[in-house]
Amino acid sequence: MEPIVIVGGGIGGLTLALSLHRAGVPCRVYEVTPEIKGIGVGINLLPHAMRALDGLGLLDSLAAIAVETREAAFFNRFGQHIYTEPLGRAAGYAWPQLSIHRGDLHLVLLRAVCARLGEANVLTGWQCTGVEQDDRGVRVRFVDPVSQTERPAQRGSLAIACDGIHSVIRKQLHPDEGAPRYSGVNMWRGVTVGAPILSGATFVRAGWLAHGKLVLYPIRDDVDGHGRQLLNWVVEIETPHHTVRDWSRRGSLDDFLPALADWRFEWCDVPALLRGAETILEYPMVDQDPLPWWTQGRITLLGDAAHPMVPRGSNGAGQAILDAVALSDLLVSHADPLAALREYETQRLPATANVVLANRRNPPDGILREVYERTGDRPFARIDDVVSQAELVALTDAYKRVAGYDKETLGDNERNSVQEPRR
Repeated sequence: MEPIVIVGGGIGGLTLALSLHRAGVPCRVYEVTPEIKGIGVGINLLPHAMRALDGLGLLDSLAAIAVETREAAFFNRFGQHIYTEPLGRAAGYAWPQLSIHRGDLHLVLLRAVCARLGEANVLTGWQCTGVEQDDRGVRVRFVDPVSQTERPAQRGSLAIACDGIHSVIRKQLHPDEGAPRYSGVNMWRGVTVGAPILSGATFVRAGWLAHGKLVLYPIRDDVDGHGRQLLNWVVEIETPHHTVRDWSRRGSLDDFLPALADWRFEWCDVPALLRGAETILEYPMVDQDPLPWWTQGRITLLGDAAHPMVPRGSNGAGQAILDAVALSDLLVSHADPLAALREYETQRLPATANVVLANRRNPPDGILREVYERTGDRPFARIDDVVSQAELVALTDAYKRVAGYDKETLGDNERNSVQEPRR
C-alpha cells in the first residue's frame, strides 16, 4: 500500500500522522516551511482534544510543559467579577484542560512523529501546488518554497490537505469560493512574563468588543526560577478595517492600548501587562462559510483547511485533532478508503460547521455580551440583579454541547493509559 500523503505539518497533520501510525497505516508528511519551529503564542486544549492526545500517548509529555487550567473567570471592563466556572479535571472531567504555547505543542507532536515514523517521513521545504488522482492513487505536485523549482511529484494512496487557512488543495477543490468573512473584530496577541494572575491557573475573559475585550491565561509555569509565568493575552476590538489574515503579522501597541489604558484592577494591571510583551501579533478575526463538501475521491480536507473558524472558544486546534483521530479510525474500520473519506466528511463536516457558526453567534464569551447589553456598559451593584447563575451556566453549557466536550458526550470513562503505538 502506498503511503498516505499528508500535506502540511501543523497540529492537524502531525496528529493525523501519529494516529495513522498507531493504526499501522503508512503515511508521510510534507511541510512547506524549510524548518519546523516552535512559533506562535498560546492555545488551549480542551478535554475532548486531550482525550484524543492521551490516546496517542502524549498527555504526560504535554502536561509537563503546560499549565493545567482549573477555572474560567469572567469580568466586565470595570474589573467586576461576573462568573467563575471550574474547567478540566476541576470540573470532573477525566482529562485536563491544558493551556500551552502553540510552539511547545507543535514540537511535542513533531518529536513524536519523528521518533515513531522516522525523520525520513517528515519532509520540510515542500510546497504543494496541486494534486491529481486516478483509480489507483494520487499524485501530489510540489515546488521548493524558496527557489520555486519543481520537486518530484509524490504518489500516494490518498491526499489529506492539512495545509491550513491558505490551503492550496481547498482552493483547487473549491475555486469559486468567496473571500474570507471578516467578523468586524481585530485581534492583537502577545505573551508577557509576569506574576501569576488570580489562582495562577485561571482563564480570564474581560470586557466586551465595543470598548475592548481581554483574554488572559498562563501557558508556562515558573519561567524564571522565581515563580513567574508566561502569560498569554489577546485583545479584541471592533474595528471596521482589517488586513489580510496572517498569523505572523506584527502589531503595534499604539493601536489598542488606549482602549484599555484605565484597566488597572486588583487582580491585574492590564496596561503594564500589555507593555511587557516583547512581540505583538495582529490578526483579523475571520472565518469561511462552511463548505458543502470536503472530499473528492481520494482527496479530503482536515483542520483549518476544512473549517477555518474565528478563534473563540479554544476550538481551532482541538477540532483539527478530532478530525485527525476520526479519519484515522475510519480508515481502519473501512476496507474501502474512499468510503472512509466519505464517512469522515459525513461525521466531521456538520460537527465542525456547527462550531464555526457557534463561534460567530454565541461563543463562551457570550456571557460578557449579555452583561454588557443588560447593564448598558455600566458597573453593577450585584451580578445576580443582572443575570442569574442559571443563565450563566446555560450559556457555557450550550457551547460545550456544540463543540463536543460536554460531559455527556465525553462520557465518564476514566483515563485509559496508552502504551507504545502499535507497529
